[in-house]
Amino acid sequence: MTFRKTGISIHTKAKEEILDITAEVNAAVRDLGLSQGLVLLFCPHTTAALTVNEAADPSVAEDIGRALAKMVPNMAFRHEEGNSPAHIRSALLGPSLLLPVEGGRLALGTWQGVYFCEFDGPRHRQVWVYGLVEGERSGS
Repeated sequence: MTFRKTGISIHTKAKEEILDITAEVNAAVRDLGLSQGLVLLFCPHTTAALTVNEAADPSVAEDIGRALAKMVPNMAFRHEEGNSPAHIRSALLGPSLLLPVEGGRLALGTWQGVYFCEFDGPRHRQVWVYGLVEGERSGS
């Protein structure tokens, strides 16, 4: 199996944001020259996360943000940096996604999109994108 790596830079503008990054991920897949295989997305931040959800209606992302805020309210935590809810919300969604690629694009469902979830912004963030291809020799 061959691995190729690139990255996506994200500049969040708000304390909490859920951003559709599907187009950026598809661009990264093209940059990697991946026509068929798997793409691993990894968010190397402890107060941000990745998820797949409906992309046709932007209110779904807003609803996810509101639901996470209700599930993990701002309250007193032992971690005293003021961003404990961000760590917990991130842990609920997770830092990575493994997605199929077909025809040089993400093979998502009709209504699906890839979302970057910021819980402690605004910040400059990265998403690492690894293309996984079977049957190629290293260095190809």
